[in-house]
Amino acid sequence: MASDINKVVVVGRLTRDSELRYTKSGTALCKFAVAVNRSRKVGERWEDEASFFDVALWGRQGEAINQYLVKGKQVGIDGELRQDRWDQDGQSRSRVEIVAFNVMLLGGGRGGPGSDGGGSRQESGIGAGGGRGDPSGDPSGDPSGDPSGDPGAGSAGQPNDDFDDDIPF
Repeated sequence: MASDINKVVVVGRLTRDSELRYTKSGTALCKFAVAVNRSRKVGERWEDEASFFDVALWGRQGEAINQYLVKGKQVGIDGELRQDRWDQDGQSRSRVEIVAFNVMLLGGGRGGPGSDGGGSRQESGIGAGGGRGDPSGDPSGDPSGDPSGDPGAGSAGQPNDDFDDDIPF
């Protein structure tokens, strides 16, 4: 008999700034909500529709990432669904939320790098200054920004990825 699978991967934008709270035992709980957009065809035209999800991130990652989780920020979430059930005024109530195991900062949001909404290469883990050309407008064409001229070292000790080979990937 196969076991059940409860796995969620979502990429969306925060609908409000995150809230960081602590339990009585001192465990951190970072709560926020994301909107996930999708397009669907209705007749001859496309309509956008959003789904909204509450997210809970427990522990040290929640403490560390809380300051960066601002309204409009694009994030990737890996987690599972949890359903809370309770009685309120004699009626059974329930709510489903995503309990995140990992949250990745992706695109823009207000303030800081990538606030144009197009995404920040450095925040997404790709690394700033990689690839061909120099987005800073340096006329030397050195994408590493390293004035030493050492082709093996990029800025801040990053490797230089400017290779002249014929590998197609």
